[in-house]
Amino acid sequence: MKPIFQFSNVVVVAGDKIGCIVKTWGPSLNKSSYHYEVYVRSYNIIREYNEEEISHFVYSKELSEEEKEFY
Repeated sequence: MKPIFQFSNVVVVAGDKIGCIVKTWGPSLNKSSYHYEVYVRSYNIIREYNEEEISHFVYSKELSEEEKEFY
């Protein structure tokens, strides 16, 4: 399984906060999926998020279900 997000991807976390992926961590003993370090401008810090807590930021367009699978 490959990570969904890559370094420098612009993402949405915590519902409405915009962030940027700065580090990708693979699955480990205590985490079954990829997790990421994300710089969140609103907090002005880097926080760690599980893959399920992150979604892609899409510039002024709503994605269809098919497009969401692609991204």
